[in-house]
Amino acid sequence: MRRNPGVFAVVAVALAVAGCATTMSEIRTGPGTSPSPGEIWTPPPGTRIPVPTTVPPVAIPPELLAEARNWSLGHLMDLALRNSPDTRAAWAAARSAAAAFGSERGAYYPRVEIDASAARVKGAAAGGTIVFQQTNYGATLLVDYLLFDLGGRNASVEEARLALIAANAHHNAAIQDVALAVEQTYFQYVEARALLEAEQASAKEARTHLDAAEQRRQAGVATLADVLLARTALSRAQLGLDTVEGQIQTIKGALATAVGIPVNTPFDVAAPFGDLPLEQVSSDVDRLIEEAETRRPDLAAARSLAAKAQSHIVKVQSEGRPTVDLSGLAGRVWYGSEGVNQDTYSAALLLRIPVFTGFSQRYKMMEARADAERSQAQLESLQQRAVYEVWRSYYALKTAAARVKTLATMVESATQSEEVALGRYKAGVGGILEILVAQGALAAARAQQVAARSDWFLSLAQLARDTGTLWPPSGKPQAGSPTSDEATRGNP
Repeated sequence: MRRNPGVFAVVAVALAVAGCATTMSEIRTGPGTSPSPGEIWTPPPGTRIPVPTTVPPVAIPPELLAEARNWSLGHLMDLALRNSPDTRAAWAAARSAAAAFGSERGAYYPRVEIDASAARVKGAAAGGTIVFQQTNYGATLLVDYLLFDLGGRNASVEEARLALIAANAHHNAAIQDVALAVEQTYFQYVEARALLEAEQASAKEARTHLDAAEQRRQAGVATLADVLLARTALSRAQLGLDTVEGQIQTIKGALATAVGIPVNTPFDVAAPFGDLPLEQVSSDVDRLIEEAETRRPDLAAARSLAAKAQSHIVKVQSEGRPTVDLSGLAGRVWYGSEGVNQDTYSAALLLRIPVFTGFSQRYKMMEARADAERSQAQLESLQQRAVYEVWRSYYALKTAAARVKTLATMVESATQSEEVALGRYKAGVGGILEILVAQGALAAARAQQVAARSDWFLSLAQLARDTGTLWPPSGKPQAGSPTSDEATRGNP
């Protein structure tokens, strides 16, 4: 077989071009990529990279700045709702859905269009012996109106309406999520401050015990071991105090972040005081579950999305059915500069009957029905989860209330025990270990009491969120929703 050297030359050139394309692809595609998986990508010179945008300053009303050392939970929620990007994003999504709903409603109105044209025509006739030029210009008014489509237009509008309801419900859910986050960090911060007071009291008591041990040792009725044990207890109490002081700053930063202000903003909060209304939350759990099914915005959004999927089925069905349109046209064309014109008028009643669409209509219906089944399944799953969340929060609240009562008695008993042990030690009839055991029991009871009170507030806020009744004081409650004071108290 004779080989053609020209063929080999063409192949060689093609391979060389392909190799150049491979090596030059990164240059041709702009910023390219890193040379290897383990190397950092460095932008080549001249690469345009988006620069960080300037974050707008946080809006803090002057009246709140004047009370920056004593912000209430309502103040914190107000700030969070002013600055939260989550609520802004949800609100923008709701406004987008409202605009989409208005756009779909435009299908009920006729479509009117004006077309204008201008043309310069140059031609020749009789073998080029006759040459002519002509300028034409005109305007046309077009009117098109859908008279009848077997429910497709109504289904599209209903689909957009349900999407708007779902977007508004998601906005409400975003508001409640922000409010819950603020409440959680607020009560955690209050708990840390209360725990700091408890640790300070324990450190003060440990100092008193050390002084008593040193006085007894100087009097010759105690040993050096007593002093060392008391000093160790004081160091342990001081260590706990230092740990809580560091935790307070961390939790305060989390609270500032939840509110949407810089962590270095000088502020403090007013803590709830007095006895807890443990007996106010006495609703039956079944009633709370029913309330959650009615009020929870995420359930409302899921129901709207499930209904939207059903409307989409009707819309897709109508695409395979006949439609009736009314169209009209009126226009005038001017020829040349002599003022000669021609008027055109037409009207038509159009019946469109889809016959064959390449089976796309069939698959669209299958897709729409599957989407509807998915939306319904997601709704049922969310309903089951909502019932469990209410159940869990309800019994967590009851448990927290019981712990608050029990620990109040425990703290009272531990306090009396510590006082008795200290008195016995000073009287010379008790040992240092008895004091240290009583002191440890009192410190543990105080810490547990602080945690129990915080757990009660957190459980109350979570139950209000799970039942859909957590409305921040700065917002206007919906019809049938709790008032601002009830939301602040957490009454579901």
